[in-house]
Amino acid sequence: MYTIFAILIVITCILLVLVVLVQNPKGGGLSATFGGGNQVMGVKKTADFLEKATWYLAIALLVLSLLSNFAIPRSEDGGINNSAIQEQLDETPIPTQTIPTNLPAPAPVE
Repeated sequence: MYTIFAILIVITCILLVLVVLVQNPKGGGLSATFGGGNQVMGVKKTADFLEKATWYLAIALLVLSLLSNFAIPRSEDGGINNSAIQEQLDETPIPTQTIPTNLPAPAPVE
């Protein structure tokens, strides 16, 4: 389930980037290119469509990001499943250093 959310988030991000790049901050983006006088969808409607698409995609990205939190696989104890690296670290014994106690006493300094 988490993989589906991840794929949907990536697709939404790509679409959002494309819609934002098509827009021109001065109003001359796609609306200026296709803004002929005899078109059904004029300059104003194209700009409105791009703005609404930006908002809808941004909201969809936010919702998908929040919902993906509930799809993260969890372990039985309620925590997130450990990765393979974490499991390997848990299995590796911790080396202990012992201090030798049978050393001869140091020679007196004259």
